[in-house]
Amino acid sequence: MHPFRWTPAEGKRHATTDRRRLTGRYPVSEQIETLCGQSVEVAEPSELAWLWETCVSCNESAHLLAPSES
Repeated sequence: MHPFRWTPAEGKRHATTDRRRLTGRYPVSEQIETLCGQSVEVAEPSELAWLWETCVSCNESAHLLAPSES
């Protein structure tokens, strides 16, 4: 498990370290703080939303937080 979670928000896939809910996902319309430093509103986690562009800044930060696979 990584110390962050990806979630669709405001037209992109963002990563966050905000605590998970008991259901394992964030409620739609909840505000979360992202690894890129934005406060964004969580979108409906539809199949299409998971195909949205990944936030470049969140991706860079996530790679720094993820343990090396080597």
